[in-house]
This record gives sequence, C-alpha cells and structure tokens, in this order.
Amino acid sequence: MSNLNTSTAKARRIARVRARISGTATRPRLAVFRSISHIYVQAIDDVAQKTLASVRDTDIAEAQRKGKKKTEISTEVGKMIAERLVKQGINQAVFDRRDKRYHGRVKALAEGAREAGLTF
Repeated sequence: MSNLNTSTAKARRIARVRARISGTATRPRLAVFRSISHIYVQAIDDVAQKTLASVRDTDIAEAQRKGKKKTEISTEVGKMIAERLVKQGINQAVFDRRDKRYHGRVKALAEGAREAGLTF
C-alpha cells in the first residue's frame, strides 16, 4: 500500500469521526493523539476555537512513570485531564478518538477520565 493511500485513509477516518462530534465550552471535545511511544489529549472548545486544557504523558513525573506500562500511563493522563477540567467547572466532554480504535491506550485514557469524574 502506498503512502498516499495510507494517509488518505487516515484522513477519511478522522473526518468520519469529526463529522459526528463537536465541542462546546460546557462540553469540550477530548481529542486524543497516540503515537508509538507517547499519548496526548486536548480539551477543545470548537465554537470559540480554543484549547481549554491539555495533558501529555511527559507531564507525569519520571518517578511516577518508571516501571509502568504505556496503558497504565494513559490511565493517569486521563485522570489528569479530568482533574483539570473539573477544576474549571466542566464535568462533561465528548470523546474524539480520531483515527484510532477504542481499545488499548485510547480506552485506558477514557476510563481514567471517567474515574476522575468526567462523563462522556
């Protein structure tokens, strides 16, 4: 498969997910980006085109990350984004998995956010 077809397919998957969801100030979009070794999440207000909060796995202290698997770190990232949003008075969000399937690290991040008080 050529690179052009791969990138086109990825863009289609992202567009398909984004066609159904949009974030607001009271219910932001949690956009997850997962690379091979890191995970990032942003809470985005699409109406005002602003990022309300963001967290990445490198925000967690090295001592806390040591010895943990990437899935466990993703759960902590989910908890951190939820805590930051709850401090701002936001209890609901829309989950944007982008082109990734809802399993593994993406699912762990969502479950961590739910544990910390965020509802999807």
